[in-house]
Amino acid sequence: MKSIRTWSKSLMTTAVMAMALLTHSTAAISQAEAKTTTWQQTVDKAKGQTVYFNAWGGSEQINDYIDWAAEQIDERYGITLEHVKVSDTSSVVSRVLAEKMAGRKDRGTVDLIWINGENFRSMKHNGLLYGPFVRELPSFQGIDPQQNPTTILDFGEPVDGLEAPWGMAQLVFIYDTEIVNKPPANASELLEFARKHKGRVTYPLPPDFIGTTFLKQLLSELTTEPGALLKPVSEADFEAVTSPLWRYLDEIHPLLWRGGETFPANNLALTPMLDDGEILLSMTFNPAYASSAIASGELPKTVKTYVHDKGTLGNTHFLAIPFNSNATEGARVAINFLLSPEAQAHKANPDVWGDPTVLSMSQLNSLERKRFSSLPLGPATLSPEALGKALSEPHSSWVAALEEAWKTRYRQ
Repeated sequence: MKSIRTWSKSLMTTAVMAMALLTHSTAAISQAEAKTTTWQQTVDKAKGQTVYFNAWGGSEQINDYIDWAAEQIDERYGITLEHVKVSDTSSVVSRVLAEKMAGRKDRGTVDLIWINGENFRSMKHNGLLYGPFVRELPSFQGIDPQQNPTTILDFGEPVDGLEAPWGMAQLVFIYDTEIVNKPPANASELLEFARKHKGRVTYPLPPDFIGTTFLKQLLSELTTEPGALLKPVSEADFEAVTSPLWRYLDEIHPLLWRGGETFPANNLALTPMLDDGEILLSMTFNPAYASSAIASGELPKTVKTYVHDKGTLGNTHFLAIPFNSNATEGARVAINFLLSPEAQAHKANPDVWGDPTVLSMSQLNSLERKRFSSLPLGPATLSPEALGKALSEPHSSWVAALEEAWKTRYRQ
């Protein structure tokens, strides 16, 4: 009798568990169907809309890519994407702000904007952005913010779903395999490398963008308070956070080219120095630069690029929708296409644009990954997998503080 009661109780427990599992599965399916239905409603409403896309127009390659994307978006969704070519994004931000001040809450002149950094911060803090909208985009599932935190932090400013990541830039180092067997993989190894090859390592003079980026890279690796870098510098103990950087530079500067008494003007000045063997390492924020330099004959075919073992600084450029856009559905559908593996792979092709993808290969299926693995990257360009994790840029307020402190210490 006891065994029958035990069996009955077990059967009831199993039935309850099965019912709970079925209920959970049904709810999950319902949520997925609702999400699909909602997105389809967005796509349907977007048909026939015109999206005025304000984006930098100074590159023929980029303009051609946007033209290609506009054709695809028109054919697939019946949306007209008009590229409004601008030379300065801040002027677009000012226009949207002026429209808000004038009480123009809808029918704005800007529907989509290519943006990042201080311009995004300004729009966010002045209430000039539509959203949050990013996580509703089906293509966003191809992005892994844990692997690439720069997709949700824009120079230290939380994105909060108000702009969608579009493309990447990342610090890479350049060396000649004919001369250097094993390049240094972190700040500690770089110091040892400089000791071994005295006078043949350097970096661009801050405030050159790459020179300052190199300082931020070292600081990100050396500081004992990395979290402080993501907040405004005014909220940190600047001396405490940066003291490991200054100790490191005090040690490595005497080992540098010309004893650290002078520095190349910018990263482009490093290229001929690397080519003639005057220095052994160079650096750039464009992962495809070394391949381009090989193609133009500025660097030998034996040149390769690499990143540090725990990652290098990277930042992301984004797409945002102004608060008073006249075509929010069309803008969202356009962004979703621009984030798709097809559009991202086409953009990453160096023959098209060569802009690194924001998508994480681990989030894509085999066919989608093949789009990227089959790209003609160039002889010195790292694959997305080899580029690895991009470290978040410090809050933008750290730039001026670091440059001023560097100047005070080393340029008196």
